[in-house]
Amino acid sequence: MKIEYIYHSGFSLETENYFLVFDYYRGDIELKDKPTYVFCTHDHPDHFNPEIFNWAKGKSNILYILSSDIENTPPVKATFIDPYEEFIINDLHIKTFGSTDKGVSFLIQVDKKNIFFAGDLNWWHWKDNTDAEKYQEEKDFKAEINKIKGNNIDLAFFPVDPRLEEYYYLGGDYFINEIQPKVFIPIHFGDNYEITKKFINKMKDSSTYIVEITSENQIIDLI
Repeated sequence: MKIEYIYHSGFSLETENYFLVFDYYRGDIELKDKPTYVFCTHDHPDHFNPEIFNWAKGKSNILYILSSDIENTPPVKATFIDPYEEFIINDLHIKTFGSTDKGVSFLIQVDKKNIFFAGDLNWWHWKDNTDAEKYQEEKDFKAEINKIKGNNIDLAFFPVDPRLEEYYYLGGDYFINEIQPKVFIPIHFGDNYEITKKFINKMKDSSTYIVEITSENQIIDLI
């Protein structure tokens, strides 16, 4: 798999037979000639940009897989999904899970690899929230992770958000310990590349390989 970090939560992923794009909202991206699947977890502007629909002009082998909260789309080939659906599109086996914010998260089997993309699924521990709100955030997150457990995940994209300050690691730490993906790629950190290195150091005893992100359009090659 060849992965390119675009920006924030935006990534492209090229397998032997397919080209996938996740939560693009800005940055340079080079589309490939392979069948292309564009995934959007929800309509927040840092995960979704209507510009993606321009990619369909003159490109017949592109399909959009969109959370059902995304509305007013142009006439492109699109599938709209809710949490807890399961379906097959061509050779892609897709399952959706929920979010602790909005929209869905994706589990995709493609070319014999299982890829999880979290979107805004995270343990959102906001310091200004009340104790009751923090308890509910924790409860909701752990309940969602419990639904994902049991799935073998080769590659996971998951938030490591510096806005949570010292609690930036909570969701990623719990996800790795419970799900044990082979590879973990941080998302949702904006320009704060240092947080990805900080998370790697935090999780140094984990058997999961965690990728450090250092720049836009960084290429990550995985076997």
